[in-house]
Amino acid sequence: MKSIILASQSPRRQELLKQVGLEFEVIPADIDENLLQSVSPIEMVQQLACQKAKFVANGKQKGIIIAADTIVVVDDRVMGKPNTKDDAYQMLSSLSGRVHQVMTGLCVINAEAGKTECGVEQTEVTFRTLSESEIVAYIASGEPFDKAGGYGVQGLGALLVEKINGCYFNVVGLPLSKLFQMLKNQGIDLLGR
Repeated sequence: MKSIILASQSPRRQELLKQVGLEFEVIPADIDENLLQSVSPIEMVQQLACQKAKFVANGKQKGIIIAADTIVVVDDRVMGKPNTKDDAYQMLSSLSGRVHQVMTGLCVINAEAGKTECGVEQTEVTFRTLSESEIVAYIASGEPFDKAGGYGVQGLGALLVEKINGCYFNVVGLPLSKLFQMLKNQGIDLLGR
């Protein structure tokens, strides 16, 4: 199998790739994620994933580079990762009792073939109505601070979610079914090794 490079330090993405049996090297992309504020959320997340993949692919002659970027969108407003308890409180309060979208831009580059494929997966997530004490307790857990939208569905954040419409793994940060198809298009079949 071709060597796989994950252009992300995300422990969740690494766990998901291991879950499907991929062996990979981690080379994080160092790009400025604030340059794309004037485009739509879908364009932004796809362009960020492509920039990350191209940054890591630069100068590589071989290997498959996988890059992803995940955002949470409510009312056409992109939510990043909270920096403070107040940020987390504002994010979680605005998601309480509402539907939001989780979008992951995904880019796969085959360095040897010079072939690039990028796309976006969208999942609709409904939060139940949260009490102030629940929001405060969740923030006190420390879980919100390295996650887009201030929650992690794979942890205690699962207690905040009422319903998911679409790919669960997308909400975690890596849409595995979409990745499977993209890798298959690059000649890597995870089921037919």
